[in-house]
Amino acid sequence: MKILIIGSGGREHALAWKFAQSEKVEKVFVAPGNGGTAAENKCVNVSLTAGDPATLKGQDELLLFALGEKIDMTVVGPELPLAEGIVNKFRAAGLEIAGPDKKAAMLEASKIYSKDFMEKYGVRAAKSSSFSDAGEALRYARQHFCAAAAPLVIKADGLAAGKGVVVAQNLAEAEAALNDFMQSKTLGEAGNSVLLEEFLDGKEVSILAAVSVRAGEGCIVPFIPARDHKRRFDGGQGPNTGGMGAIAPVPDFSEAAYNDFIVSILEPTLRGIQAEALDYRGFIFFGLMVRQDQCYLLEYNVRLGDPETEAVLPLLDCDIAGLCAAILNGTLDSFPVKWKKGAVCAPVAVAEGYPGTYRKGDVISIDRQAFEKTGAKIFAAGAAGNSGDSALVTSGGRVLVVSAFGENADEAWDAAYHAIDAVDFAGMGYRRDIGKEV
Repeated sequence: MKILIIGSGGREHALAWKFAQSEKVEKVFVAPGNGGTAAENKCVNVSLTAGDPATLKGQDELLLFALGEKIDMTVVGPELPLAEGIVNKFRAAGLEIAGPDKKAAMLEASKIYSKDFMEKYGVRAAKSSSFSDAGEALRYARQHFCAAAAPLVIKADGLAAGKGVVVAQNLAEAEAALNDFMQSKTLGEAGNSVLLEEFLDGKEVSILAAVSVRAGEGCIVPFIPARDHKRRFDGGQGPNTGGMGAIAPVPDFSEAAYNDFIVSILEPTLRGIQAEALDYRGFIFFGLMVRQDQCYLLEYNVRLGDPETEAVLPLLDCDIAGLCAAILNGTLDSFPVKWKKGAVCAPVAVAEGYPGTYRKGDVISIDRQAFEKTGAKIFAAGAAGNSGDSALVTSGGRVLVVSAFGENADEAWDAAYHAIDAVDFAGMGYRRDIGKEV
């Protein structure tokens, strides 16, 4: 099989690495990929002259490449190409591609559509109200803070590269966020409408899952739970980021909480996808808040999470090419999804200044002897090749993910931090409490 993976981050590196392990797979193309995917066994990066895969020109270029190379299966990493209809384009050309079509991708592309879907099909979630008028949204925020001291969650309706959610602690913060989103248009059209949502306290858990639903029939198969750590600094301090590290599984996610997730979130989601006759053959991400073994859905993502993927895929003990084939051909319900016993801890190394303006172009050095003793794996994200040199250089805010396995959570944590301590670049930063945060 020839596989095409669309994207350039750590998630896409992890997917390429996992596909390359399959005996069914001859070659893995990654478009555009990064410095890590370029060095991976069986993997070849694809330069995109037209630029972003989310644009019409970028999608046309990818389609021509896939047809020319006779690609057997395409997997889409990031959300923007999905929201812009790349799945529809590929399927119209007779190509197999894992991902929701453009209509189903609205579950992530529009927070308001997503919330309406949750309410319609009884998915347990926070209470909320939507607004397209800035004045009405401000009045609602003022009434909220007059009546309660609890924070208010403000979500831009559209895709905003992780910058579209603000947890306002007071009225001034709420007014500033609404002004930024709706009047100053800092997020462009994504902030034209907003969702104002009650704040839920608890512990966050991420559950990735495989989805195979077409013509009102199909199933969702959940993966092992994971936990992302969003805040930049130890102890959950500092600004929100795209994710500073992940663990899998989650020790404090009880069997009772998992069963509640199935009944209160997964099953009604499946009923809704079936009832809406969505063509959803790909992956889904459930972002949960867990309170006293009850799960509330914070958000859907219509693709695999990052960095959760880098913690979950190393534990997947079955052929990912076979899994994706089952997703696409409607046999997912009988495919044996298996997991290794043990745990993974995956801290992220970031560039100086991240999540704000960050430095680039620093050479990444690795003490190979020390690193290899840990058995860990590096998944490159914002890391590029260095003009023919074997060393990589930093090119993004989240530079790389160090994913380490252990027989239990403590062993995984120990291996991960011995491994990341063997990596160095100027201005490098990372959290030391991934999996340990209270």
